[in-house]
This record gives sequence, C-alpha cells and structure tokens, in this order.
Amino acid sequence: MISDIIDQMKVKCQKSIDSVKKEFSHVRTGRANTSMLDDIRVEYYDQQMPINQLATMSVPEPRVILISPWDVGSVSAIDKAIQKANLGLNPNSDGKFIRLVFPELTEDRRKEFVKIIHSKTEEGRVAVRNLRRDANEHAKKLMKDHEISEDDEKRALDEIQKITDDIISKMNHLQETKEKEILEV
Repeated sequence: MISDIIDQMKVKCQKSIDSVKKEFSHVRTGRANTSMLDDIRVEYYDQQMPINQLATMSVPEPRVILISPWDVGSVSAIDKAIQKANLGLNPNSDGKFIRLVFPELTEDRRKEFVKIIHSKTEEGRVAVRNLRRDANEHAKKLMKDHEISEDDEKRALDEIQKITDDIISKMNHLQETKEKEILEV
C-alpha cells in the first residue's frame, strides 16, 4: 500500500520535472534550438500538424534554424504558423527553405528570461509540494483506518519528504543551469 503511494508520487514527480524541462526549452537563449518549435502546429491540408512532420529542421549556425520542408507547397503554411506562434522571430523564406535568425539578446531581455525561468521553476516546486501533500494525506488516512502502523506511517512520511527534497533539488539544478545558459554572453 505504502509502496504504491510512493511509486505513484515518483511517477508524478518525474512528470513535473519533464514539464519544467519542456517549459525551459521554450525559453530561448542566444543559441538556436529546434525544440522551441516543437509545440507549433501548422495547418496543412485541413489538419494541424507539428513542423517536424512537414520538414527537416537543422541548426547550421549557432543563431540560425534552417527549416527544409519536404513539400515546397507547405512553406507558406509553416511561415504563417511560426509568425502566429509569436516567438519574437521573423521567418525568412526563399520559397524552398525557411531561415529563423535569432537576434542577439540584450541584457534586459536576458533578465526577463531569467524571471520567466524562476516562475516556471516555482510552478514546478508548487506542483511537487501538492503531490507531497496528497501522498501524506493518503498515508495518514491509511494509518487512521488502521491499515498500517504508526511506524509505517512515519517511514512513509519520511520517504515522501526525501523524494520531495530530491525532486526540488533537481529542479533547482535545472534552473541554475538554464540561468547560466541565458546569462552567458
């Protein structure tokens, strides 16, 4: 019973970390990264499709993403979807390829990105704390219903706290790494 609670918490905490990582990938640094385009959907033949199903994306230079559509007819649809996504990038199209050039980040813009990273990390921490609260309540309910002993409850609460501390420290490490990446000139 307790192992089920802890296993469920570990799975949900891993999802929280994955969510924070995904949010971080959308915050751009001075370098081009194709993962920024993962959530952009392109309307093509009356269907919403991700860009990576319509084109090959590469990073030929540190601040350029090159999008090579498999069907030349999809160039304008991809261009439109990128502009609609409001990434702060202006796609340059030559009819065959689309180039996304990342401008140099100003110091103020870097600081804004750091604030965004801090808020995303805090959202992740709050989610993990909520998971801890739910797991603790579940363990206390089992003890109250006499399904486990007080010692088992104490061990479960300690294990839940240990998992929470571990996950939060991982999130803090991710935040520090991303912050250094953003502030790097």
